[in-house]
Amino acid sequence: MPSKKILHEKQQFVDELAARLKKSMCGVMVDYKGIDVAADTKLRKSLREAGVEYFVVKNKLLKLALEKAGISGLDEHLTGPTAIGLCETDLITAPKLLYKQVEASKGEFKIKAGFMEGAAASAELIEEYAKLPSKEELVAKLLFMLQSPMQRMAIAISEIAKKNEDGAA
Repeated sequence: MPSKKILHEKQQFVDELAARLKKSMCGVMVDYKGIDVAADTKLRKSLREAGVEYFVVKNKLLKLALEKAGISGLDEHLTGPTAIGLCETDLITAPKLLYKQVEASKGEFKIKAGFMEGAAASAELIEEYAKLPSKEELVAKLLFMLQSPMQRMAIAISEIAKKNEDGAA
């Protein structure tokens, strides 16, 4: 039987984790057993720079914290080694960075499931979000689409002007 001190520390950890889960817009649970130290260090650095909190957590403690945070439907995924990436600012950053690691590890590092805005999300949904273009890519595409008709109109006016000059000469 664990001591009262250890039980109190675990309860405190669960409370803190539940608070972090509530604040997060997105959380991605992964099976990290297929990752070596160098890749893990690189992954943790990229996640930290992007504002994603990433850590290994015991399944039992994560289950208690999820219940406390009001997030259900993830219990079946709490088996084996589990790490979680939490992002407070957006829904795409954590899935995108963790999915890059899945691709790099050729399937050894796996996304188990996650949550988005307090609701459970399957691994497939997380991967769909990961494959969405970034905000910068979307803005660039929008600008290109807005610029394209103007370019075509400028070319058409230029061709009409050339034709009129040739006809006048």
